[in-house]
Amino acid sequence: MLRLGIENISVFGLPPVEFVSLAADLGCQHISTGLTSFGYNPHNYPVFSLRDDASLRREMIAAMADRGISISLGEGLTIREDINVANYSGDLDIFSELGVERVNTVSMDTDQGRSFDEFAVLAQMAAERNMELTLELVPGFTVADLPTALSALAHVDRPNFRILIDTMHLVRSGSGPSDIAALDPNLIGYVQLCDAPLKPRFESYFEESMFERMVPGEGELGLRELVAVLPVDRVYSVEIPLRSEAEAGLGPRERLEKCVLGARRLLTDAHGEASTGIVKSKY
Repeated sequence: MLRLGIENISVFGLPPVEFVSLAADLGCQHISTGLTSFGYNPHNYPVFSLRDDASLRREMIAAMADRGISISLGEGLTIREDINVANYSGDLDIFSELGVERVNTVSMDTDQGRSFDEFAVLAQMAAERNMELTLELVPGFTVADLPTALSALAHVDRPNFRILIDTMHLVRSGSGPSDIAALDPNLIGYVQLCDAPLKPRFESYFEESMFERMVPGEGELGLRELVAVLPVDRVYSVEIPLRSEAEAGLGPRERLEKCVLGARRLLTDAHGEASTGIVKSKY
């Protein structure tokens, strides 16, 4: 059955309980979250910290139980040269309290060997809390492409350490459907969906990826062919920040309703309603 989510950067700092309600109202089952407010906040939402505010955690847990939402991805566990991943122990405990299924990591430490070793430690820490750890490949980061991500998986060699496929990052880094089709599907743990042009629109890749992506079907990534070879039973989560629309005054529901619709159409087209178990929705 289709497991559809909304990623944290798509809502630009929307507080957690409101985010839960938005996802449920749009017919999704999952959200991703970090433990603190997103830095960009065009709607002037109240700043929050799930790390420091135990009452907010309780409110979020109650809201998720009431609306049938879970956190499919915990974010913020970045590998950096000045951070020992053992320091993430407290954050992992909080993610566990929130019922998080998996946590994600990227590396900004240019020492690839150290990054791989830190992935191994973090994967062990996640396993101790019955969580999966996913590794996101990002052009310009230490794990910049699929071959490097596969090398990291081989180095760590743990069943709870898998790859997160971000469709923009994957295609922009030079991989495509044939590369995914050649993989053992068990290596893929999570999918972030968006569309984009094949060539960057911004001078900074980071700025484009964090602030301005496209609705599935409106870009040039070849999403139908890509999704057709991805495992159907993973979470497919909409990661589509639309800064230009937010700055034009559109709220999160106005921005994301078409994104969720586009994701549903894409998944139905690629896999069919019977295989995905998609329930028809007014959205």
